[in-house]
Amino acid sequence: MRILITGICGFVGSTLAGCLRENFAGAEIFGFDNFVRPGSEVNRLALREIGINVRHADLRSASDIESLPGADWVIDAAANPSVLGGVDGRSSSRQIVEHNLFGTVNILEYCKRHRAGFILLSTSRVYSIPQLSGLKVKEFDGAYRPVADQPFPAGLSVDGISEDYSTAPPVSLYGSTKLASECLALEYGASFDFPVWIDRCGVLAGAGQFGRADQGIFSYWINAWLRQRPLNYIGFNGRGSQVRDCLHPRDLASMLRQQMDGASDKRRIINVGGGVANSMSLAQLSAWCASRFGAREVAADPNARPFDIPWMVLDSARAAKDWNWQVATPLEKNLGEIADHAEKHPNWLELSAS
Repeated sequence: MRILITGICGFVGSTLAGCLRENFAGAEIFGFDNFVRPGSEVNRLALREIGINVRHADLRSASDIESLPGADWVIDAAANPSVLGGVDGRSSSRQIVEHNLFGTVNILEYCKRHRAGFILLSTSRVYSIPQLSGLKVKEFDGAYRPVADQPFPAGLSVDGISEDYSTAPPVSLYGSTKLASECLALEYGASFDFPVWIDRCGVLAGAGQFGRADQGIFSYWINAWLRQRPLNYIGFNGRGSQVRDCLHPRDLASMLRQQMDGASDKRRIINVGGGVANSMSLAQLSAWCASRFGAREVAADPNARPFDIPWMVLDSARAAKDWNWQVATPLEKNLGEIADHAEKHPNWLELSAS
């Protein structure tokens, strides 16, 4: 089996490539990247050392994709992941659409041409924002929790957001491009008879993740805390009570392996997140950092940002039921690995986010 990974030199793509290389005997894994992200070259060298062929290509360029050799499966790990992308003044709305949506079209045309299966790594940000923003929460031990005694919309509960929750706009430009990619992928698969799976991921985090807040807040916070970089609690009264779940991408590998093994009777869209047990607030993350590295001050900025919500936790019950999948890396272990990496690589923020 030949497996093509897009964005292979990013944190998620390179992690999955290494896991599949180690645990999928007989599979030939290769991929491409445009290398615009600082830190990509580090991952390219590491992948080549374990025998993974890495090519230069830009998924926005149809001619680049057409020149790639055929594969049996494509894992799409390439995206501009910032929920503020296109509205923050640092990237244009057209760039977000070209990268996250038009790039998907090029990859789907590749799958059509080579009869390759397609796995899209999507996001929790496809879920509708208004009802999540209006969710009644209370603060407990420095973190928001949903009030149990309230009318929840379909697909939302104290256990998190399920696949049945609304994806109606607004969801952010980032979320909408990923949602449109999901729809196109399923349509291409049905029209041209190749398998498609949609894995909606929560916040992906782990050691070696690039040092930008929009690339992964858990890794960035730990690295910035250790190096005394400025940190801010933004919105929500400036207390850092907003909560996210956390998942290491290597925990995706077992799911991907099953999906590529040819299962056809499963539901095509699945949540893959850390869940309530692997979630925490920024304030709790700060407390963890203080216990590991020592206390420091975090500034407060009570001004709200676009698309922010107080509590975003994925309910992965469908993944457990349909795929017997569960989180393999507890949050505490993941944070410890990030901290160990941060201590061993004192220039990581400069290397990966300059």
